[in-house]
Amino acid sequence: MEKKISTQESKIQWKGKKVLGSHSGTIELKDGKLNFENDEVTGGEFVMDMTSITVTDLTGDDKAGLEGHLNSEDFFGVEKHPTAHLAITSVAKKDTKTYGVVGDLTIKEKTNPVTFDLDVEQGTATAKLSIDRSKYDVRYNSGSFFSGLGDQTIYDNFDLNVELKF
Repeated sequence: MEKKISTQESKIQWKGKKVLGSHSGTIELKDGKLNFENDEVTGGEFVMDMTSITVTDLTGDDKAGLEGHLNSEDFFGVEKHPTAHLAITSVAKKDTKTYGVVGDLTIKEKTNPVTFDLDVEQGTATAKLSIDRSKYDVRYNSGSFFSGLGDQTIYDNFDLNVELKF
């Protein structure tokens, strides 16, 4: 049985860290579904609207500047790559509400496997993911690719906290 995700009620929050601090914000879900069999998760597919990236820890010109930079080719290149996609490829039940999930995440036309735990309870699914942006050609100020950045270094991993309503 397929259960459609409510894009209006669901939330995706991101956090990126750098040597001198961090920034956070949101990304909207464009479409999504979870597949169930006998009330257990068996799969799913999700599309994120990368043009919806917002910054929530800044205001005014700083907020607009960072949002513009995140949308640029330095980061997610949303003009050419307006969506990101996650397709669940396998699911293993860990306990009554937790599933170990493997999926294929596609950002900027680069696809890599991701693993995470998905907790499902009463019409809500939650997950915390750590994504290595360098695997998706998002290398701006990455210490893995550029030396001498010092305190301008941005860490490769960014975190996603996902809450899906269905």
